[in-house]
Amino acid sequence: MTGLLLIQLGTPDAPTYRGLFPYLRQFLSDPRVIEVPRPIWLPLLYLRILPFRSGASAAKYARIWDPKTGSPLLHYTVEQTKLLQEHFPSNPVKFGMIVGNPPLRDTIHDMIAGGVDKLIAMPMFPQYSATSFASATDSLFKALTKVRRVPAVRVVPPYYNHPGYLDAMEATIRDDLAKLAWEPEHIVISFHGIPQKYAQRGDPYATHVVRTTQALVKRMGWPRSYWTQTYQSRFGRSEWLKPYTDDVLATLAKKGTKRVYVALPGFTADCLETIDEIGTESREVFEHAGGEHLKNGTCLNAHPKWIEGMARILRDEGHGWL
Repeated sequence: MTGLLLIQLGTPDAPTYRGLFPYLRQFLSDPRVIEVPRPIWLPLLYLRILPFRSGASAAKYARIWDPKTGSPLLHYTVEQTKLLQEHFPSNPVKFGMIVGNPPLRDTIHDMIAGGVDKLIAMPMFPQYSATSFASATDSLFKALTKVRRVPAVRVVPPYYNHPGYLDAMEATIRDDLAKLAWEPEHIVISFHGIPQKYAQRGDPYATHVVRTTQALVKRMGWPRSYWTQTYQSRFGRSEWLKPYTDDVLATLAKKGTKRVYVALPGFTADCLETIDEIGTESREVFEHAGGEHLKNGTCLNAHPKWIEGMARILRDEGHGWL
């Protein structure tokens, strides 16, 4: 039996210090995420970063935590899994988290116990980066070292230019723009950043980002002067891929741009980076510099086009298995 597995980054169990501390500890201990020698990084992580960042991050998560559905990332991942199951009634569709709950290893164990002997894994990161996509495959294969009967495995390749993904992104953006009460003067296309040195060492992320952007703006019919592609979520003091989203927003506002829409093609589900970082923090940057309206784009979430897109991507990779 072939099983379908969605691999997402993960989310804390609660928007509290006690919820964030173990989440950040696991996330920031991943050598794929922080490429610093462990003897140097781990003391810094435990003595300086975790004690302070856990509280600050908890406050941010509290702003996006829904009283009924909790974490947006978890909520939409559950929805994606349920809706995708309808496309594959004969195949179990599950999800697991790289960080937090439900742990990927538990999901894999349950699928194998349920009779899965062929596994198609789909990391929920359209553009490849070692910090995300490779972290997902590391977690997948590490989990498989703990089981006796290892299934045959296929991993969906990065789908940054797959028609199913691009169709869904285009539909999501068009839906967003149709709901606005104002016309954007400029579009910012924001992706999660990575340190420049990671790209210099061979990470193809920036190339994938550019190709996604080129495909989207062509589909949307946006002239070159109407959009700017940027990177967000910088962490630490090192140089990251540029231009930085907040710098671009501040510059636009200072030049007289009052209305901006921020598209978010690098994220397959709404999360802290999309709802709070762009929707709250970046909006404040934009307004402080003179802007008036900033709309953070909706992620793919459970949009029907994205559920269809995922099914299409999985069928392409599952030829002969599905």
